[in-house]
Amino acid sequence: MQKQAIFQSKLLPYALVAPQLAIVLIFFYWPALQAVIQSFLLQDAFGLSTSFVWFENYIDLFKDPAYFEAILRTFFFSFAIAVSSLSFALLLAVMADKPLRGSMLYRTLLIWPYAVAPPVVGVLWIFMLHPSLGVLSRYLRALGIDWNPLLDGDQAAALIILAAAWKQISYNFLFFLAGLQSIPRSVLEAAAIDGARPMRRFWTVTFPLLSPTIFFLLVVNIVYAFFDTFGIIDTMTRGGPGKSTETLVYKVYTDGLLGGNLGSSAAQSVILMIMVIVLTGIQFRFVERKVTY
Repeated sequence: MQKQAIFQSKLLPYALVAPQLAIVLIFFYWPALQAVIQSFLLQDAFGLSTSFVWFENYIDLFKDPAYFEAILRTFFFSFAIAVSSLSFALLLAVMADKPLRGSMLYRTLLIWPYAVAPPVVGVLWIFMLHPSLGVLSRYLRALGIDWNPLLDGDQAAALIILAAAWKQISYNFLFFLAGLQSIPRSVLEAAAIDGARPMRRFWTVTFPLLSPTIFFLLVVNIVYAFFDTFGIIDTMTRGGPGKSTETLVYKVYTDGLLGGNLGSSAAQSVILMIMVIVLTGIQFRFVERKVTY
């Protein structure tokens, strides 16, 4: 028998949900509606008047080769950040799940980086890998690597991916560890009795049972790479050098706030929102089929 919550008043359930609904309406739906309206408007250089231009802002975007470069760059960054952060987090979770002395201390230390704000993450990695002041840059130069992310776009992109992935590893680690601890030990022991080696047990037993966690984290990491990397990019490279680290979310900022083109910026934010919704829908439509619940 299923238990149902019984409320004394019919208005009580709505009162309990109202604060959350108000937050979503004020901070998500209202700004999204404003962005959609703004994307059909064109404002003069002085901000004194606006005119309705229909889809002109969208047409101008799709005529701009730099916008398509930003799209490809964003997808590359998202794929690299998601794959690297999920892989390292799973490796750390598997190692932390073993019965080790002081394992609780290791788990606590591995979770701490998630509490660090993205701009602070950017500052930390800049201090470590700055071409002239960074501690790790000295070792790279000693190995003969000409490390200068301030001038080399590929090195700047690698630095952004490294910092963003490091920031997200703790979040992924927490869920992976919880998923590993929820797997019945009897299943793993039965596989061991059948003669399966540790690697075979992981890929045939543990990994399929982790598929719901992996699917959830995949969706979260894609959204994180699309939006939450803004603070890291702004702190570390500001989209440079030569726009080599300018993703879609940072282009919205530069065109709108710095460039003053609010109509184009609003159109970009609408397209970005549609992209994330479509990507999430594709994951639920096709990737979820391979999830074992």
